[in-house]
Amino acid sequence: MKPMTWFALAAVALAPALANAQEVTLRVVSAFPENQYYVKRTVEWIDKANKEGKGVLQMNFIGGPKAIPTFEVGNAVKTGVVDMALTTGAFYTNLMPEADALKLAEVSAAEQRRNGAYDLINQIWQEKANMYYLARVVEFTPFHLYLNKKIDKPDLTGLKIRITPVYRDFFQSMGAAVMTTAPGEVYTALERGVIDGYGWPIHALFDLNWQEKTKYRVDPGFYNAEVALIMNLDKYKSLTPAQRDYLERKAQAYEAQNDFWKSYNQQEAKRQAEAGIQVIAFDAATSKAFVEKSKEIGWANAIKASPVYGPQLQKVLAR
Repeated sequence: MKPMTWFALAAVALAPALANAQEVTLRVVSAFPENQYYVKRTVEWIDKANKEGKGVLQMNFIGGPKAIPTFEVGNAVKTGVVDMALTTGAFYTNLMPEADALKLAEVSAAEQRRNGAYDLINQIWQEKANMYYLARVVEFTPFHLYLNKKIDKPDLTGLKIRITPVYRDFFQSMGAAVMTTAPGEVYTALERGVIDGYGWPIHALFDLNWQEKTKYRVDPGFYNAEVALIMNLDKYKSLTPAQRDYLERKAQAYEAQNDFWKSYNQQEAKRQAEAGIQVIAFDAATSKAFVEKSKEIGWANAIKASPVYGPQLQKVLAR
């Protein structure tokens, strides 16, 4: 066997360094508190992806709202202060009103990838907010109105309700006085009587202990909770083909687990009942009108806020 040349020896010595040079680490934050299940589930996904992505791509979870306040996360992604975030469109409508339309999706994330919705979303997100929409990781999850005062019809006159842009217009159409707060402030607002209720998905009350201060849940639910992984577009473009491929595969595999939320939501509804939260249910005709009104108001506002993209989003997201 011929002795190795100096160049060959140097190549062997440099191989680990070159491999490490190909590894990129993404800074990730969450708009939700770290004790919330969305975040715990995502951190588990990150840990698994990091183990399998050594030498290619790593993700460093920095934290939740204590790192970057909830409603500033979108801008942090847009400007590259962080590389990626777990958040919902409702938290960055200040950057682009189209983000609020994702709550109106009646087709699954899988179908959105097939029917052109995903491509349209990315076109808009990239153009308007310098973001890459990586994956939707929460769906099949209705929002509900939670109250501490009983109602017998969809009338919120005289009630103070905590909102995000998701349900602002819908709740106001029922006469509510509304106020916006980050999730971390809701418990105290309920405790002090600053609010009489709030909008929130069917699940995740227990992560924040809101069940302790909640008496009623109004059925039926409406809209479809959207929580996603978004990424700074410049950072995404800077990844090598291998890094992008790895990240896309892992993100889409995470998204493909979304059927999980169907059974989880059933468990959470049962858990709420066991915690003493009573259901306020309207009759069939009122319930149907309640849901239809939510859609009508949702799409009317989406199209008003974005005359160009609103109708396009409706075409691919609504049934």
